[in-house]
Amino acid sequence: MNSYVNMGVGALLGTIFVLMSVSIASEGIFHSEAPEKEGFAIVAEEAPAAGGGGEAAPAAVTPIAKLLASADAKAGETVFKKCQSCHDATKGGPNKVGPNLYGLVDRPIASHEGFAFSSAMKDFSKGGSEKWTFDHLNHFLLAPKKQVPGTAMGFAGLPKEQDRANVILYLQTLADAPVALPDPNAPDTVTQ
Repeated sequence: MNSYVNMGVGALLGTIFVLMSVSIASEGIFHSEAPEKEGFAIVAEEAPAAGGGGEAAPAAVTPIAKLLASADAKAGETVFKKCQSCHDATKGGPNKVGPNLYGLVDRPIASHEGFAFSSAMKDFSKGGSEKWTFDHLNHFLLAPKKQVPGTAMGFAGLPKEQDRANVILYLQTLADAPVALPDPNAPDTVTQ
């Protein structure tokens, strides 16, 4: 046999021996027994299967028009501070990681000049025919990745209805001519 082959096989066997020795030694040093009693149990609820009988009804969502009737733009400005690391909301302000949000309400989706929107957001905009209505904003701010799967927006969302309404009302004020608020007594026709 060739001496190089012998050296290679010897090096391989030596390496395996060292690794096994270290593994056995570390198992003896750092071995821990399973606890007698669990500290706490993690229980995850499973979503019901689609089409199955006995499904739970989805949680009722308060129409945005009713939420906006009691919303507070000052409180929305405070909640909006979470958004300022990625969005500017001043007139003529720059795009950051996300587009500038001045004049957002009723603006066509994925249309802000000079910002490269994700393909998911462009698809959601249906070629610019969809606008950022109060309802779209409400659903998007609840769970951006659920509303627009594949969006580049990494924000988890605002789970509290009042926080969303406050932010939307604040965004509505950021325009040269703010869009009129929807009638809280009008029947809710949007289903999401």
